[in-house]
Amino acid sequence: MTLTTDRRRHDREILALAVPAFGALVAEPLFLMADSAIVGHLGTAQLAGVGVASAALTTATGVFVFLAYATTAAVARRIGAGDRRAAIQQGVDGIWLALALSVGVVALTLLLAPQVADALGASPTAAPYAVTYLRISALGIPAILMVMASTGVLRGLQDTRTPLYVAVAGFAANLGLNAGLVYGAGLGVAGSAWGTVIAQTGMAAVYVFVVVRGARRERASLRPDPAGIRASARAGGPLMVRTLSLRAILMIATAVAAGLGDDEIAAHQIAMTVFLFIAFALDAIAIAGQAIIGRYLGAGDVPGTRAATRRMIEWGIGSGVVLGLLVVVARPLYVPLFTPDPAVQHQLNTVLLLLALCQPVSGLVYVLDGVLMGAGDGPFLAWAMLATLAVFAPAALAVPASGTGLAGLWWAMNLFMLVRGGFLAWRARGGRWLVTGAVRS
Repeated sequence: MTLTTDRRRHDREILALAVPAFGALVAEPLFLMADSAIVGHLGTAQLAGVGVASAALTTATGVFVFLAYATTAAVARRIGAGDRRAAIQQGVDGIWLALALSVGVVALTLLLAPQVADALGASPTAAPYAVTYLRISALGIPAILMVMASTGVLRGLQDTRTPLYVAVAGFAANLGLNAGLVYGAGLGVAGSAWGTVIAQTGMAAVYVFVVVRGARRERASLRPDPAGIRASARAGGPLMVRTLSLRAILMIATAVAAGLGDDEIAAHQIAMTVFLFIAFALDAIAIAGQAIIGRYLGAGDVPGTRAATRRMIEWGIGSGVVLGLLVVVARPLYVPLFTPDPAVQHQLNTVLLLLALCQPVSGLVYVLDGVLMGAGDGPFLAWAMLATLAVFAPAALAVPASGTGLAGLWWAMNLFMLVRGGFLAWRARGGRWLVTGAVRS
């Protein structure tokens, strides 16, 4: 009875955090989808320019996702230790760090926009639109990074509902603003960029209001604390290495697929779309893991940490099995929506089987990644991802010479997940990551 009760309690905690987190994660890429849909009616050159600029912005801001992850873990620890004031103070330090980092990113984006557009292969007709979109969108980078940090604060406080509400409202505002500024005001690509900047700034303002209100309630200081900001940066550094290594893996995979041929790169991009959507679902459980594990360790509850980890692993693997089956069974429904080309469909059907095969492992990987992030085990995650990159890169780069085609590349992708899962499972079985207390020393 006790075991059943504990499982139900963990299930309630996981679902309460994971379901809203999934909604917020899905809402995020809708910003770019809305931009693409609206700008697409302006012309091919405009759409190409926005596509190049969006890729650059996603990369420039995505490497700072540690602002959310590290803040979640640090805030959750203090919540577990019963010190809500210190938890919110830690979150405030994370927001100040986001602002500090954004200054350099904005300056570089404004200065190097033409060079970035050229490096990403923008055509002469698309490049002016890419530069325009980049330079205007750069003004929204502080808001993007502040949203990341503020989201981490709320997740650490065990609140994933507020980020969902803000994300949905932000998407709706973005859609309305873009349509009005692009067509109503006749601003074209510039209107799309301004609409997104305004929506992002509004989201950041809402988050800051929520955090400031909480800080005043707990009488936490809103002033920048250099020591706290440095601590946030130290915690985030290893997670940045992890993120850069992960992005390198995905970039290598795309480069190899592009070298195999047009059919192969088309099928690969569609498969990656499915892969990333599934990642949103599994990452929602990981986000719940960050918040829950940080809280348990902050409270000094190692048995509770172990029990919650076991239950989340069951959720992750089970979700992976279900999602893998859906990928296979639903192929006749969604593959034609992506492409009518029989050659691309043939390539895609094979790749999707390989993708589905690895989803139970993916479920384990995402959960343990979140668990170890929640424990503040960033240095291990950085070294593990670097080692995984070292295994994946030669396997992927050998694909063209091996003659195994796109299927060979996706076997390499599965190897990437298996190696990553092996490192994470080995770490989770040990006890070195189980550091208790309000602050991980």
